[in-house]
Amino acid sequence: MSERTSTVTETERLARAALSRIAEPGHPTLTDAVHQLGGATVLGDLQRQAADRALGEDLADRIATADPLKELERAASKGVRFVVPGDTEWPSALDGLVTAPHLHERGGVPIGLWCRGPLQLDEAVEHAVAVVGSRSATTYGGAVAGDIAAVLARESWTVVSGAAFGIDQSAHRGALGQRGPTVAVLACGADRAYPTAHRSLIDYIAGVGLVVSEAAPGCAPTRIRFLARNRLIAGLSRGTVVVEAAVRSGALNTASWTAGLGRPVMGVPGPVTSAPSAGVHQLIRARDALLVTSGEEVLEAVGPMGLFLLPEPREPERPRDRLDPVQRQVLDAVPLHQAVESRSIARTAGIAHARTREALVVLHRAGLVVHALGLWRQLEPET
Repeated sequence: MSERTSTVTETERLARAALSRIAEPGHPTLTDAVHQLGGATVLGDLQRQAADRALGEDLADRIATADPLKELERAASKGVRFVVPGDTEWPSALDGLVTAPHLHERGGVPIGLWCRGPLQLDEAVEHAVAVVGSRSATTYGGAVAGDIAAVLARESWTVVSGAAFGIDQSAHRGALGQRGPTVAVLACGADRAYPTAHRSLIDYIAGVGLVVSEAAPGCAPTRIRFLARNRLIAGLSRGTVVVEAAVRSGALNTASWTAGLGRPVMGVPGPVTSAPSAGVHQLIRARDALLVTSGEEVLEAVGPMGLFLLPEPREPERPRDRLDPVQRQVLDAVPLHQAVESRSIARTAGIAHARTREALVVLHRAGLVVHALGLWRQLEPET
C-alpha cells in the first residue's frame, strides 16, 4: 500500500475485504450500496440477515466463514495488496462508474481492487489508454496493437489491457518493449494467471508494472467476472482503442463501458473482408468510434488539447503548387517534346499572347519550361 496517509479505517478495510470474497465482482446492488453506505454498514446488515438465514444457505455460509484478516495476510504473503476508496492509491478515474449505465447486470464502483506490482495504481492510470481486441488476432492486428502501445509507452502513457491472447498480449508486450508502464486487469485473482500460458507475461508485469483484479485472490475466471472486468479496463483509462473485434466480442463490451463513461472510443480499421475487424468497422460506421491508425492519433484524441496535435498529412510542395491559375493553364499548353513558339502556346491555352509570355517567363524561372531559339517546351512531364 502507498506510504501516504489513507483515510480508511481498519474496520472498513476488513469489511470490504470480506465483501470482496463473499460477493461476485461488479454486483450492481452491492457495489451501489457499499458506495452509498460504506462496507462496514453493508456487511453488518448482511451478517444480521445471514443469522436469520434470510439470504439463503449458501450465501449465509460464505458470510459466516469469511475471515478478512487472514484474507489480507494471505494476500500480502503473495505480494498482493487490497486498495479501496479512501486510500491515496485509489484512482479517481473510477469515480465515473457511479453514474455509468450498468451493462449486462455488472457495474458500479468496485468494493476494492487487489493489486500486485510496484506501481501505485493512481499514478499508473493518471495517463492511461486501454488497448483491447480479439483473442484470435491476425498478424496485422497484433502488429498494430504493439505499435500503438509502443508509441504510448514512449510518451510515458500507461497501456491497460486484459493479458489475454491476441491483441491484449501484443499491447502489453508493445509497452514493455519500450520499458513503459502497463496494467493487466484480470478476471481471476491477482495471484493467478489466466490464461495459464501467459503466466510468465503476467508475472513479469507484476514485477515491473501492475496486475489488478476485483476478484479476491484465488478466484477462478468466469463469464460474469470477465464482463465485470471490462468496466474496470474502461474505468481505469482515459480512452479505449479497439484494434480487432468480431461482431460478438468482449472488446465491444469494453467499448460500450468507455462510451458510457463519456470517454473516447477509438477503432483501428482492418481489411473490409476481415471478420476479426467487422465489429470495429461497425463501431466506426455508426460513429461510435473515432478511426485511428497510429499511436500518435490515439494521443491526439486522449491527450490535453493541442499537446499532441498532428499536422494535416500533405505531400511535399512541388513548384507547380505555387502557380496561379493562368500560369497552370499556360503550362498545360506547353508541349512536352516538340518546342513551339509562344503564339502557338497562347492559342492552345486560349489566353492573350502578352499574358502567355508573362506566364512563360515565370514558368522558366521556376524550372518548369525550357526556352531556346524562341521556342518553348516543358522541361519534364508533371507527375
